[in-house]
Formats: sequence, structure tokens, C-alpha cells
Amino acid sequence: METNKMIKAALMAALTAVGAFIMIPIGPVPITLQSFFVLLSGRLLGKKYGVLAQITYLLLGAFGLPIFSGGRGGLGVIAGPTGGFLISFALAAWIAANCSGNKKKDFFILVAAVLSNYMIGSLYFAFVTGTGIIASFNLTIIPFIPGDILKIFMVLLLAPIIKKRLKIN
Repeated sequence: METNKMIKAALMAALTAVGAFIMIPIGPVPITLQSFFVLLSGRLLGKKYGVLAQITYLLLGAFGLPIFSGGRGGLGVIAGPTGGFLISFALAAWIAANCSGNKKKDFFILVAAVLSNYMIGSLYFAFVTGTGIIASFNLTIIPFIPGDILKIFMVLLLAPIIKKRLKIN
């Protein structure tokens, strides 16, 4: 059973990497599908394996595989302006893993997961670039809100279907 869950975690890490290549460059932080797969990994795999999937993704990218947005990889990306968003993926997956099946409660749990990504990523961006907090929020949070709300609804819709089809406990 552990092997099955580890394979699913590896699949979610791979899907997070694929999500990095589906991007819209709108400024210093592009819109990608990574956050969708981060939320989905937590929701489908639970705390342990959802977090493992995101740590695997982060480590593979840190070792130089070009799996971050724009086909980049290496520690320089993590140390760069968007590194905080990448680092926060494990926490966001852990928060998303607290979903219970109650749609209303789960919506707020997924919002909390996205907010953790926003806060860590935006504050890290402000620190690395020397940008003020308000300017950082305007650059790295405001443009992403509509898409992230859509991603949350997609996770709420798709996760139960995927769990049932893949027989994920």
C-alpha cells in the first residue's frame, strides 16, 4: 500500500512540474497551473503524501531539473524572487489535506492553503527584490485571485471524482 501512495505522490510531483509549463507571463510572477496541482495533491493524498509530492517537486527543481516555470531549475530559482511561492507549496498541500468532504468547509480550507502561498511568496518576493509590502502584494497577489478562485472550485469539483475513480482512501 505504501508503494501505491508513493507512486501517486510521484505522479502529483510530475503534474506540478507540468503545471509550471502551462503559464501566462504577466509580470515577475507568472500565472501557472502549479497551485492547482499543489491543492489537488494535498486534497487527494493527505498530509504525508501530499507534502511529500511537493517536497519531491521542490528537490528535483533545486537539483537543476528544468521543472520550474519557464523551464528553469536550480537553487538560484529558489533563492530568486519567486522562490517563496515554491517553498510554500509543501505547506499549502498540508493545509489542503485537511479537507473533509464538506464543500463549504473545504472551500475555506483551500482558501487558507492559497493564502499561505500568497503570504509566504509575496513576503519572500518583497524581501528578495526590496519591493515594499503593498507593492509586492499588488504584483504577486491581486492578479492571481480570480484564477485561484477558479482553481479552488476545480479542486472541489474534481477531487471527489478522481478519488473515487482511483480508489484513493
